Formats: sequence, structure tokens, C-alpha cells
Amino acid sequence: MSISNITIFMPSVLTLIGIPGLESVQCWIGIPFCAMYHFAMIGNSLLLIIIKSERSLHEPMYIFLGMLGVTDIVPGTGIVPKMLGIFWLHVPEIYFDSCLLQMGLIHTFERIESGILLAMALDRYVAICYPLKHSGIFTHQLVAQIGAMVTLRAAILVAPSLALIKCRFQFYHTTTISHSYCEHMAIVKLAAENVRVNKIYDLFVAFAVAGFDLTFITMSYIQIFFTVFRLPQKEPHLKAFNTCIAHICVFLQLYFLAFFSFFTHRFGTHAPYIHILFSSLYLLVPPFLNPLVYGAKTKQIRIHVVKMFCS
Repeated sequence: MSISNITIFMPSVLTLIGIPGLESVQCWIGIPFCAMYHFAMIGNSLLLIIIKSERSLHEPMYIFLGMLGVTDIVPGTGIVPKMLGIFWLHVPEIYFDSCLLQMGLIHTFERIESGILLAMALDRYVAICYPLKHSGIFTHQLVAQIGAMVTLRAAILVAPSLALIKCRFQFYHTTTISHSYCEHMAIVKLAAENVRVNKIYDLFVAFAVAGFDLTFITMSYIQIFFTVFRLPQKEPHLKAFNTCIAHICVFLQLYFLAFFSFFTHRFGTHAPYIHILFSSLYLLVPPFLNPLVYGAKTKQIRIHVVKMFCS
């Protein structure tokens, strides 16, 4: 493929412009972003402290919830400070390798979070449909193995994306990224070379992970609902159903924002600031809402939160 004369050879520094079209109000947009980030950090850290300190919560459901809290804390800490630096301090530059690291961090933890939601759905499925077998199946060893497998799967799927950018691309049209953080397709679009392989692999990973996880999550909850509504007594019916409400809320809000961000960024052509805003909200809203959802809908956590503040 011929390379345009106006290209940059292997740039060492890239520039993040923030939210295109909204540069004049980015300082104000940073305020709710900062508030959501701090609330997410405090809320998820509180969940982790409660789950770790209370032996009664050392059960698979709460261990998976703790894993989910970690996936909410780590990416935000690697992304939001730089984002606020662009909005408030007008420091848009980022080293190329740091940008790739940020990209890898984002997409790895996205895949990990999806895998943990699948594990939580399977845990609820076994607990409700086969309650007598649950403790024998979901042992602490199995939970640790699931956590390791989910992390390994995410790393294996994301590593080729980083390698394809680092090893294949040498020439770039520009060093300016029209985004508030280092997103995969935003970096790929800078390249002055053939990006078809990168786009195909990106779509493959997105649909493979979402397709696999969504299929089994949906099947698990369908089986749970059939089992719950066949229960003869009302009280166990409602109690069993209530344990799934928080999971379903988190699952729906995460995948709704994920799919909207994915398709608008790749196929949207008008009002790019909408794509960037939703991409940013996709990283901020789930970590912000998860502690609220689980704190409100999970009785055991709610009791320990009240006990912690009262003491």
C-alpha cells in the first residue's frame, strides 16, 4: 500500500484532544466525571473492605463481587486522572507506549468484567437451581481458578491488538487522537497503512467475548426464572428472585452502554462528541452504579455498611 508523503514515522508522543466539539466546556464536564470517579473509588473500596473483613461474606457470590470491585477500581485509576488533566490542566500529551498501556488496561479489564458477570450468573444458577450441590461445586478453589481463567482469557485476547499496532504500523497520518482516552479504534484510525487486519480482529474479539458471555448469562437467568416461578411457596420464590436483581441490573446497564459505545464509535458519522461522551460514560457509570446497586439490593452488605458507620 502506498504511503502518503504527509506522514509521521513511529511517533513517540500522541495528543489526546478530549471531547471533540466540546473543548470550551470540558472544564465543566470534568466536574461530574471527577465526582463519579471518586464515588466509584470510595464505594468499591468500601465493598472490598467489608467483603474481606467479614467472614460471613467469604462466599462465592461476594468473592465475585469483590473481583468486580477490583475491575471497577483499576481502569478508572489509570484513565480518569489523565482525562481530568486534559480537561482542567490542558495537558493532552501522552507517550505512545503509555497510550498502548492505557488501551491494554481498558480492554483487558472490560473482558475481565464480562467474564466475572458470567461467573456470577453461573453461581446464581447453581445456587438456585441446584442448592444442595452449590457448596460442593463452587468451592474457593474453583472460584480462584475462574478468576485466573477470566484474567488469562482477557490478556490473551487483548495482547494481539497491542502487538498488531506496535509491530505493524510505522507511519501515521497524525498524532492527534480525537478522544479523551486511548481507545483501540481511535489509535488504529491514526495509521497511514492498511488497518483491515486490526479492524477484523477487533470485531472478532468483541463479538466472540460478548456472544459467548451473553449467551450463557442469558441462558442462566432464563433457567433461574423458570425454577423460581415453579416454586410452590411465595417466600422462597421472592427471596431467590431478589438475589438476582442486583446482578441483572449491573449486567443490563454494562452491556447497554458497551454496545452503544462500540457501535457509535465504529459506525457513527455525525456528532462525534456523542460517541466520545458515551465511551467515557461507559468507563465511569458502571463503577459508579455498582456499589449503589449492590449496597441497596444485597441485604448482607447493607447490614455490614450500616454496622461499619454506626460503630
